[in-house]
Amino acid sequence: MTVRSMLLAGLAMCLGASQAADYAWNLPRGFPVPAVPADNPMSDAKVALGARLFADPRLSSTGRWSCQSCHAPERAFTDGLARSRGAEGDELAANAPTILNTAYNPAYGWSDSGIRTLEQQMRGPLFKQHPAELGLGGREARVEALLDDDAGMRRAFAAAFPGAAPAVTMDNAIRAIAAFERTQFAGESDFDRHVFGGDHGALGAAQKRGMELFFSPRSGCSGCHGGINFAGEWVDREHPSGQATYVDAGTGSPVKVPTLRNVARTAPYLHDGRFETLPEVLDHYEKLAADPGADTRLRRPALTTREREDLQSFLEALTDRR
Repeated sequence: MTVRSMLLAGLAMCLGASQAADYAWNLPRGFPVPAVPADNPMSDAKVALGARLFADPRLSSTGRWSCQSCHAPERAFTDGLARSRGAEGDELAANAPTILNTAYNPAYGWSDSGIRTLEQQMRGPLFKQHPAELGLGGREARVEALLDDDAGMRRAFAAAFPGAAPAVTMDNAIRAIAAFERTQFAGESDFDRHVFGGDHGALGAAQKRGMELFFSPRSGCSGCHGGINFAGEWVDREHPSGQATYVDAGTGSPVKVPTLRNVARTAPYLHDGRFETLPEVLDHYEKLAADPGADTRLRRPALTTREREDLQSFLEALTDRR
């Protein structure tokens, strides 16, 4: 099996829902058309509205916070914090994962396999309390009124949801943000140029050795970080797949395996941000590899110094140059 076919193999579950083939997707080379919920079809107007709402601080209890506060485009849609903070300053339970390529996720969140769509996921940061993220629980009507009083927003909602009465609703805001998030892709890395673009000079010798190591049983990396997004996939709420999760040593609970795309730009690492650098992460997995009490998927003979250097070089080749 080629690297390209291995990457695409993990998408079967993701593409089970309806696909919006009639929407003009700006997809990276080799990337399939994402699945889209039937009740939230894609449109340019909806994506444009979602982009505005994603950065709009009116969608927070303080009027000073937005989705973009934790998912900053210049940081590959992360915030650089070990644990993110909400609109009211509360420290959250985990760091902010990237939204890049989130259209291909079969489920969302660090620890709940039951959240299957971006529309469902969005309700968490908007409304949940203790700790609050955006803190809008109980304030929905006030925010709808604020947006409806904005003539430009009112027109944008009407264009995105023609025929809806009223158009300016929190549910429609959620649909628009989800549509915007589905259009954010990372697929222009040196790795993608090599695999999907046929540019065999895009990767250096060390990166090619690292790629071979990454996909081999010798490292075991691709056993958890699979598919086109180099991530795990939730399968079942009660029995998450082995590929999907790793067990947090602090809580003993399964945590979703995150994407490795743009990993060189998305420090700190792991769900709780415990490591600042990629070498620290590789050190961590070397210790687990020698630990008889660790997950059997992680136990293996130690990597050599050159193998670790090659592996890090390959991970750095997953950065989208844009």
